[in-house]
Amino acid sequence: MEKIYETLKFTKEGRVATLRLNRPAVLNAYNIQMRDDLWWALGAINDDPDISSVLLMGEGQRAFCSGADLTEFGTSPSQDIARQSRLARDVWSVLRTLSKPSVAALHGYVIGAGLEMALLCDIRLASTNTIFSLPEVRRGISPSAGGSQTLPRILGHPAALQLMLTGDQIGAQEAMRMGLVHEILSGDEVFGAARAWAHRLSGMSPNIIGALKEAVNVGMELSLSDGLHLERRLAQQIVAAAAESSGGDLEH
Repeated sequence: MEKIYETLKFTKEGRVATLRLNRPAVLNAYNIQMRDDLWWALGAINDDPDISSVLLMGEGQRAFCSGADLTEFGTSPSQDIARQSRLARDVWSVLRTLSKPSVAALHGYVIGAGLEMALLCDIRLASTNTIFSLPEVRRGISPSAGGSQTLPRILGHPAALQLMLTGDQIGAQEAMRMGLVHEILSGDEVFGAARAWAHRLSGMSPNIIGALKEAVNVGMELSLSDGLHLERRLAQQIVAAAAESSGGDLEH
């Protein structure tokens, strides 16, 4: 199954949904239309019980996503208004709270909003030619799609601040060393490897995957005591659901 949005290709293979950012002529720059397309596509994925994992990638040879489409800044009364319009539909929260595992296949430029999008995915694989950056400081603005919060949680505060305060670019090897990506592959191999990851994760129990993601993502905002309580509650829910599905014969 394939559905073509204006800025996005949505395909379904088995229990895996693949989303391809589809503006290769402008390095898959993130614009308002892409925001809307992702909003609808991610909502459909979240509501589809036959989809168990999501694969996110970019069309073309040069970029996963080069960040916000700066041409839209020129059509708004101010940069703030342009940025607010992109955040009116909070795609980032939808991706962050997705109960299904997400895999990002990264290549070429992964800049600004593109990096912030990737940071919200559970598994990140990169091609050897990948370039990462949060360059907002050099443009007189600050990250507004979650980068100032997600990057420190993944890299730690010192490394995250270094990237944000300088706007420097780093390559795949440095990103791997810092813990930004899970695996590096040569050339187009990243797409096959990411697809394999997505299919592997799609075979896991959706209930358990959803509970694990909630335990980790929500638990990070809690005290240790509250986090442990959350873990116990989710574990009990899983056991109860399994017992119900087996007719109450599950041994404890």
